[in-house]
Amino acid sequence: MAYMMPNERLKWLTLCAAVVVLASVGNTLAANPADSDQKGPVFLKEPTNRIDFSNSTGAEIECKSSGNPMPEIIWIRSDGTAVGDVPGLRQISSDGKLVFPPFRAEDYRQEVHAQVYACLARNQFGSIISRDVHVRAVVQQFYESEVNNEYVIRGNSAVLKCSIPSFVADFVQVVSWQDEEGQLYGTLEDQQGTDGKYLVLPSGELHIREVGPEDGYKSYQCRTKHRLTGETRLSATKGRLVITEPVGSVSPQFSGNGNQEHITLTRVPLNQSVTLMCPAQAYPVPFFRWYKFIEGTTRKQAVVLNDRVKQVSGTLIIKDAVVEDSGKYLCVVNNSVGGESVETVLTVTAPLSAKIDPPTQTIDFGRPAVFTCQYTGNPIKTVSWMKDGKAMGHSEPVLRIESVKKEDKGMYQCFVRNDQESAEASAELKLGGRFDPPVIRQAFQEETMEPGPSVFLKCVAGGNPTPEISWELDGKKIANNDRFQVGQYVTVNGDVVSYLNITSVHANDGGLYKCIAKSKVGVAEHSAKLNVYGLPYIRQMEKKAIVAGETLMVTCPVAGYPIDSIVWERDNRALPINRKQKVFPNGTLIIENVERNSDQATYTCVAKNQEGYSARGSLEVQVMVLPRIIPFAFEEGPAQVGQYLTLHCSVPGGDLPLLIEWTLNGIAIGDELGISTERVGSRGSVLTIEAVEAPHAGNFTCHASNLAGQQRYTTLLNVYVPPRWILEPTDKAFAQGSDAKVECKADGFPKPQVTWKKAVGDTPGEYKDLKKSDNIRVEEGTLHIDNIQKTNEGYYLCEAINGIGSGLSAVIMVSVQAPPEFTEKLRNQTARRGEPAVLQCEAKGEKPIGILWNMNNMRLDPKNDNRYTIREEILSAGVMSSLSIKRTERSDSALFTCVATNAFGSDDASINMIVQEVPEMPYALKVLDKSGRSVQLSWAQPYDGNSPLNRYIIEFKRSRASWDEIDRVMVPGHTTEAQVQKLSPATTYNIRIVAENEIGSSQSSEAVTIITAEEAPSGKPQNIKVEPVNQTTLRVTWKPPARSDWNGEILGYYVGYKLSNTNSSYIFETINFITEEGKEHNLELNNLRVYTQYSVVIQAFNKIGAGPLSDEEKQFTAEGTPSQPPSDTACTTLTSQTIRVSWVSPPLESANGVIKTYKVVYAPSDEWYDETKRHYKKTASSDTVLHGLKKYTNYTMQVLATTAGGDGVRSVPIHCQTEPDVPEAPTDVKALVMGNAAILVSWRPPAQPNGIITQYTVYSKAEGAETETKTQKVPHYQMSFEATELEKNKPYEFWVTASTTIGEGQQSKSIVAMPSDQVPAKIASFDDTFTATFKEDAKMPCLAVGAPQPEITWKIKGVEFSANDRMRLLPDGSLLIKSVNRQDAGDYSCHAENSIAKDSITHKLIVLAPPQSPHVTLSATTTDALTVRLKPHEGDTAPLHGYTLHYKPEFGEWETAEVSVDSQKHNIENLLCGSRYQVYATGFNNIGAGEASDILNTRTKGQKPKLPEKPRFIEVSSNSVSLHFKAWKDGGCPMSHFVVESKKRDQLEWNQISNNVKPDNNYVVLDLEPATWYNLRITAHNSAGFTVAEYDFATLTVTGGTIAPLDDGMGHGNVHARIPMPAWMPEWLDLNFMVPLIATVVVVAVGICVVCVALSRRRSDDMRGGQKDVYYDVVYNQTMGPGATLDKRRPDLRDELGYIAPPNRKLPPVPGSNYNTCDRIKRGTVISRGGLRSNHSTWDPRRNPNLYEELKAPPVPMHGNANIYGHGGHAHGNVECHYRHPGMEDEICPYATFHLLGFREEMDPTKAMNFQTFPHQNGHTPVPGHAGTMLPPGHPGHVHSRSGSQSMPRANRYQRKNSQGGQSSIYTPAPEYDDPANCAEEDQYRRYTRVNSQGGSLYSGPGPEYDDPANCAPEEDQYGSQYGGPYGQPYDHYGSRGSMGRRSIGSARNPGNGSPEPPPPPPRNHDMSNSSFNDSKESNEISEAECDRDHGPRGNYGAVKRSPQPKDQRTTEEMRKLIERNEAGPKQLQLQQTNGAGFTAYDTMAV
Repeated sequence: MAYMMPNERLKWLTLCAAVVVLASVGNTLAANPADSDQKGPVFLKEPTNRIDFSNSTGAEIECKSSGNPMPEIIWIRSDGTAVGDVPGLRQISSDGKLVFPPFRAEDYRQEVHAQVYACLARNQFGSIISRDVHVRAVVQQFYESEVNNEYVIRGNSAVLKCSIPSFVADFVQVVSWQDEEGQLYGTLEDQQGTDGKYLVLPSGELHIREVGPEDGYKSYQCRTKHRLTGETRLSATKGRLVITEPVGSVSPQFSGNGNQEHITLTRVPLNQSVTLMCPAQAYPVPFFRWYKFIEGTTRKQAVVLNDRVKQVSGTLIIKDAVVEDSGKYLCVVNNSVGGESVETVLTVTAPLSAKIDPPTQTIDFGRPAVFTCQYTGNPIKTVSWMKDGKAMGHSEPVLRIESVKKEDKGMYQCFVRNDQESAEASAELKLGGRFDPPVIRQAFQEETMEPGPSVFLKCVAGGNPTPEISWELDGKKIANNDRFQVGQYVTVNGDVVSYLNITSVHANDGGLYKCIAKSKVGVAEHSAKLNVYGLPYIRQMEKKAIVAGETLMVTCPVAGYPIDSIVWERDNRALPINRKQKVFPNGTLIIENVERNSDQATYTCVAKNQEGYSARGSLEVQVMVLPRIIPFAFEEGPAQVGQYLTLHCSVPGGDLPLLIEWTLNGIAIGDELGISTERVGSRGSVLTIEAVEAPHAGNFTCHASNLAGQQRYTTLLNVYVPPRWILEPTDKAFAQGSDAKVECKADGFPKPQVTWKKAVGDTPGEYKDLKKSDNIRVEEGTLHIDNIQKTNEGYYLCEAINGIGSGLSAVIMVSVQAPPEFTEKLRNQTARRGEPAVLQCEAKGEKPIGILWNMNNMRLDPKNDNRYTIREEILSAGVMSSLSIKRTERSDSALFTCVATNAFGSDDASINMIVQEVPEMPYALKVLDKSGRSVQLSWAQPYDGNSPLNRYIIEFKRSRASWDEIDRVMVPGHTTEAQVQKLSPATTYNIRIVAENEIGSSQSSEAVTIITAEEAPSGKPQNIKVEPVNQTTLRVTWKPPARSDWNGEILGYYVGYKLSNTNSSYIFETINFITEEGKEHNLELNNLRVYTQYSVVIQAFNKIGAGPLSDEEKQFTAEGTPSQPPSDTACTTLTSQTIRVSWVSPPLESANGVIKTYKVVYAPSDEWYDETKRHYKKTASSDTVLHGLKKYTNYTMQVLATTAGGDGVRSVPIHCQTEPDVPEAPTDVKALVMGNAAILVSWRPPAQPNGIITQYTVYSKAEGAETETKTQKVPHYQMSFEATELEKNKPYEFWVTASTTIGEGQQSKSIVAMPSDQVPAKIASFDDTFTATFKEDAKMPCLAVGAPQPEITWKIKGVEFSANDRMRLLPDGSLLIKSVNRQDAGDYSCHAENSIAKDSITHKLIVLAPPQSPHVTLSATTTDALTVRLKPHEGDTAPLHGYTLHYKPEFGEWETAEVSVDSQKHNIENLLCGSRYQVYATGFNNIGAGEASDILNTRTKGQKPKLPEKPRFIEVSSNSVSLHFKAWKDGGCPMSHFVVESKKRDQLEWNQISNNVKPDNNYVVLDLEPATWYNLRITAHNSAGFTVAEYDFATLTVTGGTIAPLDDGMGHGNVHARIPMPAWMPEWLDLNFMVPLIATVVVVAVGICVVCVALSRRRSDDMRGGQKDVYYDVVYNQTMGPGATLDKRRPDLRDELGYIAPPNRKLPPVPGSNYNTCDRIKRGTVISRGGLRSNHSTWDPRRNPNLYEELKAPPVPMHGNANIYGHGGHAHGNVECHYRHPGMEDEICPYATFHLLGFREEMDPTKAMNFQTFPHQNGHTPVPGHAGTMLPPGHPGHVHSRSGSQSMPRANRYQRKNSQGGQSSIYTPAPEYDDPANCAEEDQYRRYTRVNSQGGSLYSGPGPEYDDPANCAPEEDQYGSQYGGPYGQPYDHYGSRGSMGRRSIGSARNPGNGSPEPPPPPPRNHDMSNSSFNDSKESNEISEAECDRDHGPRGNYGAVKRSPQPKDQRTTEEMRKLIERNEAGPKQLQLQQTNGAGFTAYDTMAV
């Protein structure tokens, strides 16, 4: 390095210093061994082999290591040089990471970004280097992949390749293919299999099978993905298949390879899929076969195809490749023409990994150390070793150090590499014990002395272990003799002291003395000369033998001192005599590369001193030659068994004698191997193998040795050896859960492949490959099963195959020795008491197994109880132990445990023994709920006999049937509730229940009796017919379902219809039921689409609900007219009288029928407006030619299509002009004499000019002469011509023709005139009609001749003309009218007169003016449309072309609509509902628009939103309120939105919650406080305006209860508030006390009267055949009132209630039973026609705390129940008392006292508790004002309403049977409203106040009457008494219920609760006069007192049929008066009694 940066130089200096320090530290450590916790470096996180990154992302490479002390991390290149920072491109972070920041493309540097790095970790114990890290930065650059066309022969498979540029090929892969239609073809993983036509191969190609001609039309693109950037892109080009048809037969050919050798190399990573291609094409389509060569041989075997290896056409696909798949494959392609093959070498690369065993070892000095490198992966190319980061040059897997020295300690690494990656492992070698090499601590020095004295030489050495010291003189060891003595001893500090004593030293003893200290850890020596004065002396030198080629080094052993020179001689020649010889002054001779010929001789050493004395010594050098062997080998390739082989070992060089020997694999060859050796001469030997056998395989070595040494040469003999066992597997047994290992080893040549398979099933025979799993693996032939289980037990096959012979296989049984195991740890076993039982335990596991029994954890010994016997049975898999019990007893119900034990463990199992008996019978059978076809039962579970109840059997029968004819329902034994289904509606059943367990059945329970409820119809309407009436109407007729399917009385039908073949919902209409037997029902469906198929379904409904839908009936409406005109209308002029018209038929969907013909409407354009002038032509084709047209005329045409329904819409008018033609003759000609030589000829233009007239030609001819005719051309605008130069009194004939561009036309008539002196007055102009446009000027000609000059006068409409400022006479006689008006129209006559004659003409003037104002009248209005009638003004003369209608809303912009002239009416649609509009019209003609009509002011129908009933709208919970906006009525205009505001009652400011609530949804106001009063303000908007409503409500308490009403200081709220009294009035006169007192007296009095009347009527009106029955009927109907007790002895009542009471029991109503009056009402178990559906559950206020729940079920009309109405409101009372709300069943009525009975308390009613409930806060009674407060008429009571309830003390309500004394409450009439416009709103307030007695509701006055039926929606009125007759008349079978409100019956089905069924229709025959009995607007208006009464049972229980006498039919007013006088007839009273109960004193009422 010529120049080094300062910091680089510093870094290297530091590195060198560190090395020096480390070396010195290492030396120190030699003396002081390392601590045990100190260790060399080890990688914790080693970087991966390849780091690819994008220049936009950069990369960080982490390298972490551990060691003690912590190693230093240094990054180096592959050549070992350290890596430094490159600013911005590469840096090394403080934590050792190599960081490559993101960089720009232009900053790319190959030496930085494409480099091989390594991480070096080092501490004082050594260094290690990581695996190679190939860093590659990828600069983002644009690339495009391409797909090229592929040429393929039809029928072959094609492979389309996706060409990816090489510079990105490593990072881009194909993810999918797609064709031009976007069809995606995924990769093999995405697809289900390889069976499809298209397959994307793992290598990315698209494989298309069996290519046909149709495949040539598709093009394909590949989609690639860049793995670094994630970018995907489609190929830039699309490739397609070019399919060639075969011409004759084609032999297989490989595309693109020509005749080259077909061999490809394929690499694929482990566990990835690989594709081996065989791209051959041929015709006929060839067959492909794949083979794999057996490794190391030329033999091949067919590839086995399975789930993992598949072949698609010629392509071999291997999924999840394994290393064993590596090898050479051959694809052979054949067809009938020829064959071809291709080889593929597949290398499956497995990731490299290495491990050194052992990872650390401590070796004593001099001991051997062995490191073994264990590596995995494929392929392995090289193995190398490094020590402390330096290559060792060792490439074997095993590193052996024979004798460890100090320098061997450190870090060793094994590297395995291939072309792609590398892996390393490290290990540390530590030195054991104390390693101190010998050190010479003290030694003798060189000295010179005289002969004689003794010499003492001393050497002191130290070391560990203790060294030994030896002595040498001139390289020859000194042995003890007479004069030389060697001795030594060890000092206390461990040093060795050695000495050499020489007694009386001689001159010959001089020389070089050396002491050598040696131990196993080293050698130390010291030498020094001992000089003894004397003559030269050379000690004797022994013969020196040396091998040729070595270097001879010898020192002459000279003694004596001083010596002047030492020389060497040979053959008396002083050396050196050549270049190989070197002689040194100290007497050393060196001869290099000794050879026998030149260097074997005797050498002489001569030593001289200065005096010239010398000494000589000879050295004989013998040179020996090593043997030389000529290389030899067996013939190429492995040998076959039995083959004859020979080897010749020739030793041409080397000293004789030679010893030649042979070894095989290092063992001397003897005759027993079948190998013979024979010596050939003195220098050769022949080895002969007569017949090669397997043992002969190996290394054959020839050893040649002589005295010089030994040489050897080895050659390898490979023998094809079939596999043979090295270690044959045998049956093995393993303990369950252990790690099993079965070895299977075989050898042979080539090396056999060892595989394991497992037998299918339990017997050997069929084997399958072992599936890879977590716990099963095969390594080097050894089968490992980790955590072996019983499932791994079975037969296994080990197979060794190398292609030689059939291979070896061995079947072994692997058994798993398991501890005992019970498959069933715990089970229950039952036995019948008194019968024998056997308990069995089967233990699986290795035998022998011992089993013991325990009973309740106590040892069971059969000896102690002879009822028990134990037996054991040996099974194939274990042992079965049986415990027999002779007779089971109850004490045997215990836990028996069997414990099994064998040599491998123990297990236990338990049997729960249950001794069983028959169950007892079920009891407490109750009816929970019932419906028409099912009943819900509950019962108490009986004792089960210690055996689980399998089931209950519910037996039921009709009441009249015997128990032999029963049906059964099986119910699981775990339940105590069940539903019996498939019952018939309205039928009485007896039901009982039986319990059953395994032992048997119990006795039957007591039977209960029930009556099922009515149900919706189950049958479909019959005989349905649908027929078209017209284009928009279908008539549907049908008959009722079968009578058995009615399940009640059918009330009507829902007829649903919809467009056929659509998924839309049916639109339903409702039809009333026709009672006439067999009469058909019919309905017309209107406003349907024209010629459209509709589907119609019908379902019947009764009060319960709707029945099933009928089957669809489909029918088309009648054909209509096409709604769209023909399109593409076009016309072409053919001639002057023909035009071709063409068109395209209208769209099929707009035809509205079958198009039969087309009509072409045509007329000249200027007559088009006149319908009468139009012509029509019909045709069936799509074009026609119109004939007979006017020439040169512009025609207007329209085309329309015609169906059977009529003419369709006309097309847009088109215009064409006929061709011009020659004109007709001028219409008229005059010839007027102007003088004796002049005649004036005038004419009128042709009637049909047939073009533009270019000129006129005037012909003249003198009459009678043969003169030629003269012609004169006249311009087209000139209508006269003066012929001059005529002869006097000669007649002349004139005629005129007109000409167009086509030619000259016909000639006019001829006219003759003769010039004369007499010129009478004549007018040349013609009578004509002139058309003038309004406000324009008009000129009427009057050209006259005459002599004298005639006088011209004009008459207008017969009146002489006098000039004025608008009209004047022009000089030429013409009359000019300026600014023509309508009045100028008429006849104008011109008179010319002179003395000779007079003449006149008359012109007609037509004035074309715009139309005058038309008449506009309103015809009809709807909510969104106005219909206006238009008439033209009578004075219009010009034809009217149409109208323009102008209209605008009150606040809006004007809009217009065009109306045709023949439309008498016009609909203005899409208007705002309920809005005022202004309308006027103008007419127009071809002059323009006329005058406007008067403005018409009108409005669309519809009103502002109407208030809903509060209970239907508001639903309250504890912290929210739900608003049901569907309850609002829209007033006819759809709602747009609502504004919701709220506040607490005591606040002033309103909080807006939402200003845009949609009308169709419910809305919940959240976050309210519980038990708090709130105000709610709702503003409802529609297009007609808005309505504001305010409501009060109180949230519920947290537990769901209600709070007491507040007193707001105005009397609204709690009616307990005391009325202010004057101070002087006594306390007891408080109204709160007096009113209840007076009321009680009245009620008691009325009650006594009623009872008396009832008793007096018992005999005369007994309808049930006995007094007692009637009495009970009456009482039954009465006692449902307050304070009543029900008599339960009536059998019919018991049947209905399903309750069996003991005889003579008279109990108060039991809550929860059907006797509770509130419950009866709420559940709907009343058997009236208005009864509700029955259901049974308990109200949970937390589940549905709906105070203001929308009524989900129809109300039952309550007769005589004090429906109390104040002004402008209606009292609902507590609606919950009367209606069952979902989730609110069985709640308790407010202020109701109940008597609670438990099961035991029924036996003793005195134990029952009485309690009284609290009132509902604010009830459901939106009554304005509190009780007793009347509001003035017109007060909007619903807008802001509060209600109150009044509470009074109650007496015992169960005191008497008939304590319902009548309390008469007389109320004033309802206010009447006079404004019919408001009747719809006020209808809700129209209530009839009632005089209430217990006979029913009497009305004191008629309801209001309304005059305007159009504005009074009758909907609310229609629910009155529709069945006619006076009130109280029973309707059909409704019994005593009276005339029920239609609303309550009709709405029983659907009370507005969101049911999908349509609502019932209003009756069509409402009679206002019959609204006296039950005409409440909503039949849910029932007072709270209704809680305490009951309805009569179904049918006529207790019903008194109405007397037919007229005197019983009393009017309302009469009844009121009779009751006041207590004079109502008994029948009348009884009728009233049966229909309702009155009030009891202290009952709660709301007024």
